[in-house]
Amino acid sequence: MVQDLTTPAGRRAAWLNSLFVDHAVLRLGWRNWGVVASGRLYRSNHPSPWQMRRAVQAAGIRSIVNLRGHRQNCGSDALGREVAGELGLTHIDAPLESRGAPHKDRILRLAGLFSELPEPVLIHCKSGADRTGLAAGLWLMLQGRPVEEAMRQLSWRFGHVSSSKTGILDAFFREYARFTRAHGPKPFLDWVRDDYDEVALRQSFKSRPWADRLVDGILRRE
Repeated sequence: MVQDLTTPAGRRAAWLNSLFVDHAVLRLGWRNWGVVASGRLYRSNHPSPWQMRRAVQAAGIRSIVNLRGHRQNCGSDALGREVAGELGLTHIDAPLESRGAPHKDRILRLAGLFSELPEPVLIHCKSGADRTGLAAGLWLMLQGRPVEEAMRQLSWRFGHVSSSKTGILDAFFREYARFTRAHGPKPFLDWVRDDYDEVALRQSFKSRPWADRLVDGILRRE
């Protein structure tokens, strides 16, 4: 099993799986690092062990939020958990979807975590483009920032393609903006609890085939 790091063979298997199955070899030179709020929240793709150590040294990271969730046979997952433990970091799994309407319960849970985790916090998914952008935008909304600022966390700058299936994450924020224009101001989390309709968002959103081919076929996003 690739998550067994107690033997040389298990550790080699974890590294091979991370580099070539989980595509960490592509992340060696592409950090996709972003500062959401200096000293409070940072974002990236899935960090390697040495990248996690550098983040602690450079930004003082105290907490890691893994938006991929616990992956049983993923070398990147196993190696990341090990080094987080060595560094004394709080490591939390908070899985989000990249191509589906955000689940209400997951959004509310993540909001609760943000209020409790020691800062600075580093959030990551696999590529740092989609789920990480959603989580960064959510954090900004919780700080009372405008929805337009939150939506900028989902951008080409981080590799997000809004015309693909992952654009449903942009549509989530647009639904809140549309609601407030029609009904007046309402706290974001109250809207999530009371008014947000996952099913309606899923049914109304349409992606473009060329963008899906790019994200799913060429970029091979998770």
